[in-house]
Parts: sequence; structure tokens; C-alpha cells
Amino acid sequence: MAYWLIKSEPYKWSWDMHVKKGVQGWDGVRNYQASNNMKAMKIGDEAFFYHSNEGKEIVGIVEVVKLYHPDPTDEKGRFGMVSFKAIRPLKKFVTLEQIKATPALSGMALLKQSRLSVSPVTQAEWDCILSLSH
Repeated sequence: MAYWLIKSEPYKWSWDMHVKKGVQGWDGVRNYQASNNMKAMKIGDEAFFYHSNEGKEIVGIVEVVKLYHPDPTDEKGRFGMVSFKAIRPLKKFVTLEQIKATPALSGMALLKQSRLSVSPVTQAEWDCILSLSH
């Protein structure tokens, strides 16, 4: 299993909206690196759901339930999306400030490529963030 982080502005698509919907395609991604990250995802991979711009915190965990497929919001048909199912909220949200202050997380793609909307997370980073969320 691989781990990921997906970012959304909560006023456009929030954790609560995703939970209410249950399963949702991660549409609207127009960055080739983020798109390639989604192409690498497998069924059962998990991702942190991160609220960007407002909140700036990891709020929940989602699971890949449908592999890379066409994104109906892309009129040119260049980009696709992955569908995620909401699994659970974090007991305690993990803020960007906490992530920046944790030496074990200094290499995270979230910090190194801050504008990337879909990024990989290592097993060690995943475990560290989960420990911060208790």
C-alpha cells in the first residue's frame, strides 16, 4: 500500500462534503506531476485529506476506490481523476505549523512542493502524522 496527501480548499470541497457524499472523484487537477501521482495510485491506497488555504491542516483519511479515469471537468480530455471514499476523520487535526515544526516531516512533499495538490507520503511520514493526530 502507498500513502498520499490530497489538498482541497474547504470552501470548494471540504472534508464534511466528502463524508456526506461518501465516494467522490478528485476532479479538477491540472498539474502533470499531481496527475502522474494519481496515475500511480492503486485500489486500497490511503491519503490524508488536507484543507488548504483555510485551516491548513490534515483533517481526515480517504481510500482509493477507483483508479485513474477520465475527468469530466476537463474539456480537452488530457487529465483524469481518482475516486476516493471517506474513511475516518483524524481525532486531532494536524496543522501545517505542526508539520513544519516536526523534524521527521521536514522532507515531506507538502513542504517541498507546497503548490502540488496530490503528493506522495512515505510510510514514516504517515506514521508520524498519525501519532500527532492522537
